[in-house]
Amino acid sequence: MNNTNVDPAELSKFSDLAHRWWDPESEFRPLHHINPLRLEWIHQQANLTGKRVVDVGCGGGILAEAMASKGADVLGVDLATKSLKVAQLHALESGVQNVRYQEISAEALASEQAGQFDVVTCMEMLEHVPDPASVVQACAKLVKPGGWVFFSTLNRNPKSFLFAIVGAEYVLKLLPRGTHEYARFIKPSELSQWAREAGLNVQGFKGMEYNPLSRRYWLSQDTSVNYLVATRREA
Repeated sequence: MNNTNVDPAELSKFSDLAHRWWDPESEFRPLHHINPLRLEWIHQQANLTGKRVVDVGCGGGILAEAMASKGADVLGVDLATKSLKVAQLHALESGVQNVRYQEISAEALASEQAGQFDVVTCMEMLEHVPDPASVVQACAKLVKPGGWVFFSTLNRNPKSFLFAIVGAEYVLKLLPRGTHEYARFIKPSELSQWAREAGLNVQGFKGMEYNPLSRRYWLSQDTSVNYLVATRREA
């Protein structure tokens, strides 16, 4: 197994919280709130029904299970053993049939199953690995020609530091302190370049915004903090 592109501290952080993945009032509450938004955005563009999908960095399976409920055949991959066990258990409890999980890196899976997936998703993960460009390359390798690859991450600028770290982790306490490291945030221009170098064409960006008073998230054109990007592999 190719585990070189992994930060043990990051794995440990998410493993320690694994039992709380599916608690909608836990540290993962923001993921539960944004999940319907990102699910619909992906589904609108790639129509998940009947598609073979891999969710890279799937964690406890929140997005993977939701995509399966849209009729996709989903494989969730991650290197956090405890998170995957939680994902497997939740799938059994919820009765979702067409989702399975595997402990493997994106790079190792890409060498085994190149060009085998209609859709690849990699959400909220790139900012947690030492070499995000390597993950982008692996995602591009996994998808079939003409298939879709979706990423989401955090922009790197003073506003994102203020909102995503100071605001989310210290003031509003939406996330545990230390969840994110500002130096690992990724500018859209950087992610676009990695995508192009991997043979992916950028189709569009969406920003994700949050109102702490109403506790509401929505998609917009403002990519200054959280953003999603849709790409396609050349057919």
